Amino acid sequence: MPPSRPRRTGRRVRAARTAAAVALLLATAVACGDTGALRGAGATPTATSPARLWPSLSPAASPAYDFDEADTETVKGVAVPGDDIRKVDPVAVVRAEIAAHPGDYQGAKAPYRGTAERVADCEKGGDRSLCPVLKPYYRDLTGDGRDDLTLGFRLLPTKMTAVRVYTVEKHRLVRVMSNDDAVSGVELAGHSVIIRSPSELAGYEYRVQWTWDADQKAMLLTHDEFLRTGSPKHGVRRATPVAPDASASPSATP
Repeated sequence: MPPSRPRRTGRRVRAARTAAAVALLLATAVACGDTGALRGAGATPTATSPARLWPSLSPAASPAYDFDEADTETVKGVAVPGDDIRKVDPVAVVRAEIAAHPGDYQGAKAPYRGTAERVADCEKGGDRSLCPVLKPYYRDLTGDGRDDLTLGFRLLPTKMTAVRVYTVEKHRLVRVMSNDDAVSGVELAGHSVIIRSPSELAGYEYRVQWTWDADQKAMLLTHDEFLRTGSPKHGVRRATPVAPDASASPSATP
């Protein structure tokens, strides 16, 4: 919950709204050729202040869930020629993550073993239609005037997609955002990455926003929403994620 604002802010807003309402009534009266007398606009709803619940409840000392806030990782074994992130091989970046997290990708019981098995299809001579690495996108998300890399790859055999953001720090490639989910859409806006995910409730979707924080030198989860997108037609259903473009070829800045 965002911190409560000082009362003077509320008074200023209410005063501004009252002044605006009076000005509007005056302008309407003049425009209609009225005699100039003010007329009532109806009853005004009574303002209700927030009610604080359980004031004696002891505040929590630590979060109940780990959202990987400010979670960064230096990518080992991947060079950044001339500090130009566009010269980094996206497939090599995915291979580096597989090597750094063998429990997730390697072995018969690894949840994303299919990604490690299919990454070879991203190389020359492989079946590119089976390559799990998606098309990379480049945009300055950190505000330092240089492009950063937004990379996605399928987490096979599941229907989830990994979304990562990388930047260059002290000549090294650093991952500054990591999000794994069933993805129906990804957008870049300003210094933020917005990820939409399907919901089991028809007509609704999950939407999270990761935004660059200069103090933490990482992208933080700043918004987590459950939004209505349309009229439900069949009640509760299991949504199927939309498969993104599987091309791993470099792209221009979106």
